[in-house]
Amino acid sequence: MLEEVERWLAERSWSAADRPLDVLLAAKRDSGTTVSVVLPALNEEPTVGAIVEVIRRELMSEAVPLVDELVVIDSGSTDRTSEVAAAAGARVVHRDELLPALPALPGKGEVLWRSLLATTGDVVCFVDADLREFSADFVSGIVGPLLTDPGVQFVKAMYDRPLGAEFDVPGSAGTAGQGGRVTELVARPLLNLHWPQLAGFVQPLGGEYAARRSLLERLPFPVGYGVELGLLVDALHTVGLDALAQVDVGVRKHRHQDGQALGRMAAAIYRTAQLRLARGHLVRPALTQFERGPEGFVPRTYAVDTEERPPMAGIPEYAKRHAA
Repeated sequence: MLEEVERWLAERSWSAADRPLDVLLAAKRDSGTTVSVVLPALNEEPTVGAIVEVIRRELMSEAVPLVDELVVIDSGSTDRTSEVAAAAGARVVHRDELLPALPALPGKGEVLWRSLLATTGDVVCFVDADLREFSADFVSGIVGPLLTDPGVQFVKAMYDRPLGAEFDVPGSAGTAGQGGRVTELVARPLLNLHWPQLAGFVQPLGGEYAARRSLLERLPFPVGYGVELGLLVDALHTVGLDALAQVDVGVRKHRHQDGQALGRMAAAIYRTAQLRLARGHLVRPALTQFERGPEGFVPRTYAVDTEERPPMAGIPEYAKRHAA
């Protein structure tokens, strides 16, 4: 590990307990910083309501006004995600309502990019909507350094990710430390080999992170699975390692995807890395996987996410809103 990374780990890796809520509230009050929480959601009816309830109860009360707005961005759910989220107290915005003149592309990164138009906070905190046994530390922990340290621009959550602790098996503990298979097999090797300054991030692909709006609006957003790696790499190049941080928030339990879905995720992440390594020759942006059919294995070829949205600061609708 680079000496620089060892120093960074000692100075920019914390626990959520390092910053109690009273410290965060005082820092927020003194700085006047506003905080938005965004939950990107697609068919998350079983879990989104509980997450919203925890955030509203523990971080948006009169006694603890840490979060100023809580927005669920629904990217086309066919279940009751929107109704459940609204009933729990979130403001629900449908993806296609944002920048309606620009047809939406499928993918999580697309939703996160458009969420900048649906929120106003100086700090924007992203939380995946499939988490179960959700703790408010996932928000307060990663928002904390941004409220207390003006030098910090981007904060990722770190946590244990047990494999097998499925959201539909209450009380399931899973296999400790075995989650995050794409992280270990694809993202971590890529980062260590090509961006060794980022080798200290425990969960580089985690969906829980917070950043200053002034940084997010300057970054391009890969529209699909590559968004987490893309934002992390681009944040490093934009503001430097010392402006990045991570906070331990405990254990993350969520729905795990099957092997083929993970393969498609891995391909998109590799593609995102490749675009950042060289803008010249690119490999074929497609992935062929195999499924067993009645007469043997059948090839299925999927397009790999290749689109990226430009920095939001250059979008006229966004610039117009901020000039008003």
